[in-house]
Amino acid sequence: MMGLIGQSSAWGENMGLLSRKIDKQIAAYQQELIQTHYAEVENMYRQIRGWRHDYRNHIQTMKAYAAKEDWQAIRRYLEELDTDLSTVDTVIKTGNPMTDAIFNSKISLARAKGIPVQADAHIPVKLSLSELDLCCIIGNLFDNAIEASLQLPPQQRLIRVYMDMKNTQLYISFTNFTAGKKLPKSGRLFPTTKGQGHGFGLVRIDAIVDRLEGYISRNSEDGAFTTEILLPTT
Repeated sequence: MMGLIGQSSAWGENMGLLSRKIDKQIAAYQQELIQTHYAEVENMYRQIRGWRHDYRNHIQTMKAYAAKEDWQAIRRYLEELDTDLSTVDTVIKTGNPMTDAIFNSKISLARAKGIPVQADAHIPVKLSLSELDLCCIIGNLFDNAIEASLQLPPQQRLIRVYMDMKNTQLYISFTNFTAGKKLPKSGRLFPTTKGQGHGFGLVRIDAIVDRLEGYISRNSEDGAFTTEILLPTT
């Protein structure tokens, strides 16, 4: 009997240690998310400050042309501003404000790190699934794609994103180029290169997809990694 009690006590102690270890890993992951979000917001504010500063310069330049009645120069200048405005305006307009916010924040972060993003995203219907779930999926997919892209030379970096309806389901596809050959797969996941304590983003995505009774596929081919997700919207 005493042996059984001792084994039970040891088992309880081991479970307690495991629980505390998991709590520490989750806390570290959450702290990393906070730092990443701060970097994204800071980058967007830096761009806004630059635009405000440039706006004053643009006004002064056009005033100088107007004083000389150089209307041709003003016309050319306005055309240049119109072209530049396309990079200032919202990059992605999916039709869902919350999704737009996370898309544009992540695209801004990727471009600040020298990673081009080609995105074609639309949400033409009102979604029944939680915006928080959708943004968690998109945010983690972007984070993984950015992390992988930073391992490549700048000229080889590229992230492709596509999102639209397929019948009654929302289809999401993320593709990024990778360094090295095809990765080995374990179940639905591929091994993370970020070290111990990472990989919670992938687990979080899978948990959401499973809870929503959706579908997820990950595929690693030579030079590219693709994640495809289908989520029911009704």
